[in-house]
Amino acid sequence: MQAELAFSVSDLAQMRFAVSPMWEVGPSYRLLASGAASPVHRPWTGQVRPRLAAAGLDRGWLAELIPPSGYVPDFLNPAPAGAAPSLTEELAGIRAAPASRVRQDLDRLRQEQGRLGPRTRTLYADPRDRLVQVAEEIGTYWELALAPYWARIRAVLDADVFHRARHAAEHGAGRLFNDLHPSVSWGDDALRLSRRSRPLSRGTAGAGLLLIPSVFIGPVPFTRVTPPEPPQLAYPARGTGSLWEPRPAGRTEALAAVLGRSRTRLLTELESPASTTELARRTGLSAAGVSQYLTALRAAGLVSAHRAGRSVLYARTAVAEALLVAHTPGVERGRSPGGTPC
Repeated sequence: MQAELAFSVSDLAQMRFAVSPMWEVGPSYRLLASGAASPVHRPWTGQVRPRLAAAGLDRGWLAELIPPSGYVPDFLNPAPAGAAPSLTEELAGIRAAPASRVRQDLDRLRQEQGRLGPRTRTLYADPRDRLVQVAEEIGTYWELALAPYWARIRAVLDADVFHRARHAAEHGAGRLFNDLHPSVSWGDDALRLSRRSRPLSRGTAGAGLLLIPSVFIGPVPFTRVTPPEPPQLAYPARGTGSLWEPRPAGRTEALAAVLGRSRTRLLTELESPASTTELARRTGLSAAGVSQYLTALRAAGLVSAHRAGRSVLYARTAVAEALLVAHTPGVERGRSPGGTPC
């Protein structure tokens, strides 16, 4: 089935890109819950699935709201107010969802899945209070599964937006749409989605269009249509295939002269998030020394800390990634750390 969304001059004027944390939460949770061995995301799933199970998030609110396939309630993806809203801003939008919207979405979920789970039934009965609990669980999931990797993910998303915005500026919106995905095409002042199962028209959608890249969305785009908000089209981001590839080790002598050898060694070891204990084991440094160095690196904005059960995971920030890329031979300036042209 093919859906067709007409565009007026006003709709084109209101079209924009956005990077959305919640469009990574839903698809990434579905991938983890499926147990599938994704060739692209295998390094990430191998690290995160045990944390998910240990925290009980494989049987909580998200387990009922995000089924293995099919529809995900639209209230989980509020329209991004800006180009890159924070998770905190999007969770505020979820908590503020009208009760009528929540119940309407859950009615559709029940229709497609055949039933609602025990938690979603209580959400249906009391949306206002239960949405607070849903938002809290999403925050926990974010800290476990996505926040430690967000600098790397965000680099790919930003590179995609930059590339496509430049493409649109050079070749026009029609070329942008035709190059977005094989299932998306443009012609006769309309956007066509060949794999959308439900009808789509300006009568059932808001004005404009939000284009949202995602590294976890899978092989086909997803849409969210809840007027009067603009329709959202989430599509697979360019460069996702190299997202988790190991980065080439750079010559860090100059960086070590500024930061010190031990701090620089810890930054290079944080190719994937790790705890103080794991870093001590890898480097041969004492746990106390590692803790001291990480505190200094965190104060300088080079690492971030994320609670994972009884442990704390440390991850490189975007600033640290940029420093390491600058000292990596063969990595061109103007490229994201994942190698995606900017």
